[in-house]
Amino acid sequence: VQLQASGGGLVQAGGSLRLSCAASGRAFSGYTMGWFRQAPGKEREFVASFTKSRGRTLYADSAKGRFTIFGDTAKNTVYLQMNSLTSEDTAVYYCAAGRNLISSSVYSPLQYTYWGQGTQVTVSS
Repeated sequence: VQLQASGGGLVQAGGSLRLSCAASGRAFSGYTMGWFRQAPGKEREFVASFTKSRGRTLYADSAKGRFTIFGDTAKNTVYLQMNSLTSEDTAVYYCAAGRNLISSSVYSPLQYTYWGQGTQVTVSS
């Protein structure tokens, strides 16, 4: 599985961005697709996950109500729609794939096998 993340950029506070993660192979078949982010000097943290086979999406508390993760099976692409962005959302965002993770496992980056290269999101206040 190869993952290619894109869609980052510079946006003003209150604005929106949509990140994309294009997956090669059959990443949607039996995989959990996740988005993580890492700000300078901080650990990589979970943002959201999407598991098509379980019909399940999960979000970090910081993302609930503002971010939406969804997938397009035909395009083998998972998206992260981010609204009402604040400076706290500034980070490098990574997409990742892990084999059909159970709910308690999706929050840890260690559970994911494949990673994209990251895309920078910068929110100016």
